[in-house]
Amino acid sequence: MPSFHFKGKAFLQNYHHSVKFHKLTPMEDKGTIKKPSLSDNLLVQGDNLKVLKALLPTHAGKVKCIYIDPPYNTGKENWVYNDNVASPMIQEWLGKVVAKDDLTRHDKWCCMMYPRLTLLREFLKPDGVIFVSIDSNEIHHLRMMMDEIFGEENFIAIVPREMKKGANRGTHFAPAVDYVLCYAKNIESVPEFFMPLDEEYINSFKYDDDDGRGKYKKVALYEPTLDYYKNCRYEITCPDGSKITTPERKSFRCNKESFERLFAENSIIIEEKPSKLIDKNDKPTKWNVYTKLFLNAMKEKGRRPSDIVLNKINAKGTKVLTDLGLNFNFSKPVELIAFLLSIIENPNNDNKEDTIILDSFAGSGTTAHAVLALNKEDGGNRKFILVECEDYADKITGERIRRVIKGVPDAKDEALQKGLGGSFSYYKLGKELEVDKILEGTDLPSYEELARYALFTATGENWKESKMKQDEYYIGSSSTFEVYMLYAPDKKKLKELALNLDFAIKSQKRFPNKQKLIFAPACFMEEYHLKEYGIRFAQLPFEIYRMAE
Repeated sequence: MPSFHFKGKAFLQNYHHSVKFHKLTPMEDKGTIKKPSLSDNLLVQGDNLKVLKALLPTHAGKVKCIYIDPPYNTGKENWVYNDNVASPMIQEWLGKVVAKDDLTRHDKWCCMMYPRLTLLREFLKPDGVIFVSIDSNEIHHLRMMMDEIFGEENFIAIVPREMKKGANRGTHFAPAVDYVLCYAKNIESVPEFFMPLDEEYINSFKYDDDDGRGKYKKVALYEPTLDYYKNCRYEITCPDGSKITTPERKSFRCNKESFERLFAENSIIIEEKPSKLIDKNDKPTKWNVYTKLFLNAMKEKGRRPSDIVLNKINAKGTKVLTDLGLNFNFSKPVELIAFLLSIIENPNNDNKEDTIILDSFAGSGTTAHAVLALNKEDGGNRKFILVECEDYADKITGERIRRVIKGVPDAKDEALQKGLGGSFSYYKLGKELEVDKILEGTDLPSYEELARYALFTATGENWKESKMKQDEYYIGSSSTFEVYMLYAPDKKKLKELALNLDFAIKSQKRFPNKQKLIFAPACFMEEYHLKEYGIRFAQLPFEIYRMAE
């Protein structure tokens, strides 16, 4: 298999492991909810690599869809490489704008993207998908990078997106498209994509008949352009008793089992009409076979989305921001994100309670806007996580979300006048979470911050804020343990905390038949007592690391 190389790759492949966990500081005055929560819609301001690492304990493996719109690396975006990688070559790159005449600009872009894509993959559910907007400057590098990180077998599509028409840019061709790359976490777990039928499509449905079950049109069971599948080539008996089949190395649309089911359901039509089918002597036959494509069934299931995103769902994104009283260049249209989200959801069966959408290059906040608009439209409870590192995170990204939620009376759009409803919590990336400082009693993390970090690092599973009971020193559960943590962000109290027999008895009464993992600064119990009460003791802080190894 071909390999993909770029300058600095050797230092970046595992860099995400060395990124320190950071505190996430709630900014109560910037969100729309009184008590910020990591289980709410989120906007987090800070370096997206560090923020992603900080969010792993709560959201790893829980995200249904990721959409990102990273720098296209055109040389005009003034983005700066800032990952402090331990390499003299990369250290030279720090803090410098990546310009068009920079001979290493493609290497820098790959170095920036590689660890972020690697971490993003960890957020996806088994049936999750990622969409990445890009243009021709980096699409070739991005495709190779994602083949390597997500697996070539999990590639779904490169979708051209028609941009604004009539722009007289470029030198030889005026660029009219950019692209959306789509990959799965695990292609075998991702259902087929369907999109709801709109009125325009329903009205254009050319039907041939109605058999009492609804309108249908005839679709030939055999088309010469179909791929060949051995189990989809078989004989069909016609009304005159003759046998017909497909030409050699050609096949029908479905296998014989499906054909027999459709035939029994009166959804097969065999007509006397010339076709490309052949008889037993390899001669052209006078019969053709059709299946019925019912409009009602299509309405229920939806239809396959095109792999070209046309201009009609790409209304100019900056117009929406202007309507909200904000100014931001090159904002993606709400319709684009809404379209991508709609095709990954089964319109009938998808549990929207579990649908989390992550955007770690949030920009103006289009992804949040699209999620809130869809929720308003169908009553869903999708949630968004946005990450933005630039200074405008509050004044543009956050302000857009606030206005979209609460409404803008002067907006032209009626829905935006009233507001779409919902809430979000605003967090800012804080200091590194240095658990070894517990030994010194300096810069002690809050109970919640250390609980989130300890449970995830020790067990590899999500920490859930709702399960924590700080007054009982209980921080949650994993598939193996009920987890406690005897800790307080107070130097004096910390010296007094220890796992003792009284605490062991209490934990045993609550979870009599389960294994307990208990973090504490010290333990005043013998090993045989720990075994008796089903306890595994982990000394703070260093046992967190040892258990993760």
